[in-house]
Amino acid sequence: MRLAVAATPSIAIPTLRALSDSEHDLVAIITQPDRGAGRGKELRQTPVASWAISNEIPLLKPLDSDELIEISESVECVVTVGYGVILPESIINLPKHGYLNLHFSLLPKWRGAAPVQRAIQAGEKETGVSIFKLDRGMDTGPIYLQKKIAIPDEFRSQELFEALSEIGAMAVLETLQGIDEGVKPIPQSENNATIAAKISKEEARIEWNLSSSQIFRNIKAFYPAPIAWTLFRNEVVRIESAKISGMDDLTPGELRVINRGLHVGTQDGALEILTIVPAGKKSIDVGSWLNGARIQGNERFE
Repeated sequence: MRLAVAATPSIAIPTLRALSDSEHDLVAIITQPDRGAGRGKELRQTPVASWAISNEIPLLKPLDSDELIEISESVECVVTVGYGVILPESIINLPKHGYLNLHFSLLPKWRGAAPVQRAIQAGEKETGVSIFKLDRGMDTGPIYLQKKIAIPDEFRSQELFEALSEIGAMAVLETLQGIDEGVKPIPQSENNATIAAKISKEEARIEWNLSSSQIFRNIKAFYPAPIAWTLFRNEVVRIESAKISGMDDLTPGELRVINRGLHVGTQDGALEILTIVPAGKKSIDVGSWLNGARIQGNERFE
């Protein structure tokens, strides 16, 4: 099948690699334009753009959806993976088989921008991938294929994204084979539909008066972006990883150092912080942070 892929993040690379190595003809890769990043707002291309260039595959960075008309008319299908652009029906209906999307949830659960993060935040025990045909709704199109996996307790969003991206690549290949064999997608049910709204920086601020289990899930869900954060001595510190502590005599946000471990009180217990990002610095283990922070009595995270 003659294909194009529209994608932006690194989680699309397993799918790109699988399609490039398959019998399908990957004729173009579409990604978002270069954006300013960092303090200097230096222009940076997407991870998908870098992959396309290194693999010598034609690359498009459209500023307007009309720029996709020609490529959409020239292929049989466009596969999208985290492209991040809402496309009009006039575009997605141009290829013979339309636009297919690899979505990282078991639709109709967790439609929207942050399905992996919301599944972890909600304490889901399983998730998966869905391959569906784009329509004018938000992740509402008919489904070709779904694959389930269990969510290990220790997985943060980063680890779950990595696992799902590999499963998703194989699901895309299986779906394309099915389309060649005449398989038709099945309309989604509206039962149990949920929305996975984008996560704001403010939402990632830790509320220490929540339960220890909910804060733990939030820390896992918000890594690697935007990363859960709190205030310490009026400066932002980010918490990358933690575990449930056995302590139960701390008030919410109260800090206590025991055997080079940092424990923080919650509504119903405590968390032990494992890795932390001090203001203006890189990630370090909590023991190294404690060497410089020199925690005093009655200090807390706010």
